[in-house]
Amino acid sequence: MGNHGSNLDDILAEDMHHWYNKFMRESPSGLITLFELKAILGLRGLNKNANSYVDQVFFTFDMDEDGYIDFVEYIAAVSLMLKGEINQKLKWYFKLFDRDGNGKIDKEELETIFSAIQNITRNRDIDPEQIVTLIFEKIDVKGEGEMTLEEFIEGAKDHEDIMDMLKNLMDLTPVLEIIVAGQV
Repeated sequence: MGNHGSNLDDILAEDMHHWYNKFMRESPSGLITLFELKAILGLRGLNKNANSYVDQVFFTFDMDEDGYIDFVEYIAAVSLMLKGEINQKLKWYFKLFDRDGNGKIDKEELETIFSAIQNITRNRDIDPEQIVTLIFEKIDVKGEGEMTLEEFIEGAKDHEDIMDMLKNLMDLTPVLEIIVAGQV
């Protein structure tokens, strides 16, 4: 999702057996819990919003909602982030942003997620409130203060600046670099 060199571009081209060995070395049970994921990624001392964001990422990748990420979910997550089509990524972003699960995202949900991301990445170049205001000005054309999945996807695709902003904000390359380094 970012321009971080061929190292990450070639990740999925590796032998699946190699990926499986990496996964099993870190998680011999074949399942990763939320606690284990946070430990693997070295996420300690996060504020409440950042901690909630990591939880939300975990639960969006836990496709069968059993409280674990298994190998198939793990590969699907890495594949989506690296090679997924734009519609797939936008659907994933939407699911991540829709914290209350009501099928719509509002300003508060977006601002909470963007603030949490900034707490984790330590990148505070743009104020989350400004990002959210810009997104809603351009995408929420009806002025309802919330967006459905369809509105979000069409609006994001229609505005290259919004797409670029989402790609930069949602770049999970640092997480993938930890995985590639062999910690998972």
